[in-house]
Amino acid sequence: MGRFRMSPLSIEEFPVPGEGPYAIALGPDNALWYTLVRSGHIGRLVPGGAPESWPLDPDSGPTVITAGPDGALWFTEYQAHRIGRITADGVVKEFSLPTPESGPYGLAAGPDGALWFTEINADRIGRITVSGQVTEFPLPTSGAFPSAIVAGPDGALWFTMNQANAIGRITTDGVVTVHPLPTEAAGPVGITAGPDGALWFVEIAAGQIGRITVGGEVTEFPLPDRASRPHAIVGGDGALWFTEWGGNRVGSITPDGVVEAHDLPTPGSEPHGLVFGPDQALWTALELGTLARIDVPGKQR
Repeated sequence: MGRFRMSPLSIEEFPVPGEGPYAIALGPDNALWYTLVRSGHIGRLVPGGAPESWPLDPDSGPTVITAGPDGALWFTEYQAHRIGRITADGVVKEFSLPTPESGPYGLAAGPDGALWFTEINADRIGRITVSGQVTEFPLPTSGAFPSAIVAGPDGALWFTMNQANAIGRITTDGVVTVHPLPTEAAGPVGITAGPDGALWFVEIAAGQIGRITVGGEVTEFPLPDRASRPHAIVGGDGALWFTEWGGNRVGSITPDGVVEAHDLPTPGSEPHGLVFGPDQALWTALELGTLARIDVPGKQR
């Protein structure tokens, strides 16, 4: 059981054109790149500047975005069942996947120079090279709903299995290990590598933050508001930061389980992805239509 405290932080919100800011990443150009899931755009914002965006197919459903090893940004298109790539100057290329209607969602750069992604509808983990060659690896569990994915400190990829109530691990040659969670119907979603050499994840259905070692040992920390529906999580400044989609908050947890919660200024803003920006602030995408900038103690502009 962790400890909890509530503390105020300086939070600013910045409206962006398009609909449904969802995921956000720091690009190699020191800009913030984000998906607009409802209007089918990729957006870019340099802190202090004006936002810009590039249109995709309006029904493509761009979802998770991450910096690739090739200096471009890569993203999943959940509704169009594609993987996309956009250069810093806005040139877009899209790659179809072998499995129809696969529902690509989570995406992360792997230690092998490729991008790894989850296929929610197909119970598969995918790998795509920067030239567009795709390999798919089936999971041993059907109906697993693999969601977020991240590179771990052990040279493997770790991912959440939302409906299988488990955390998965896949090596770069495709060997899968499944670690069941102690809490039933936890619904894990976001996952990140922590500052303590473990993987940290959110349990959206149980209102908990979880920690798993590379050896598979799981610890769970209940949040004060069990209905807060934590969604995404990122490591930084010695703590883990997460969004509470149902609680309209951003929270943090230290490796020893101390939780802090910070209310967002706009009610019902639906916070999703988050990242530390080039200005050392924490940025989160609010699906209501803004990006929020959060000054974190100890971080400098």
